[in-house]
Amino acid sequence: MDLKSLIRDIPDFPKPGILFRDITTLLSNPEGLRYTIDTLTQKCIEAGISADYVVGMESRGFIFGPPLAYQLGIGFIPVRKPGKLPAAVHNIEYELEYGTDRLEVHQDAFKAGSRILIVDDLIATGGTAGATAKLLKQIDCELVGFAFIIELKDLEGRKKLPDAPVITLVQY
Repeated sequence: MDLKSLIRDIPDFPKPGILFRDITTLLSNPEGLRYTIDTLTQKCIEAGISADYVVGMESRGFIFGPPLAYQLGIGFIPVRKPGKLPAAVHNIEYELEYGTDRLEVHQDAFKAGSRILIVDDLIATGGTAGATAKLLKQIDCELVGFAFIIELKDLEGRKKLPDAPVITLVQY
C-alpha cells in the first residue's frame, strides 16, 4: 500500500515555510490504518524487538502506541506534557528550537529494567523522541527501539537518538 498517497501535505502550517505532513487522512482510511498498524507490528517483530511496554508521547504517539502494544501483547505507557498526569512523575526538560519543553511519566509506570519501545507518528528533529529516551534511561529502563510512521530525513532526527533500532514506514 502506498501510505504517502494517504498522507496530506499542508503548506505553510503551522507557520510559513513549513510543509506539514497530515496523518488525519491516513487515520480516516480503514485499510490504511489497518495496514499501518499491521506493518509496524511486523517490522518490529522482524527487527527482533522484544519489549515489555510501548511508550507513546503526547499526543499522536497515543494514536499508534496502544494498537501496536495490543498487537505485540504488551502494555502501553503514555508520556505526557507537564501537569497532565495525576500521580507522582519523573520528568525531563529538553530544548526546542525556541525555548524548552518538559515531558513526564508516572513514577510507578515501569519497573527498573523494563524494556521499552518508543512510538510516535513522526520523527523530525528527534528532540521529543530523544528526550523520551533520556527520561527512560534516567529511570533505569532499557530502550529496545523506536517506531515511527513518518521520517523527515533532511532534518536528521536519527542523530539525536541513542543507538537502538529505528523503524519507519514512510520517508520524505
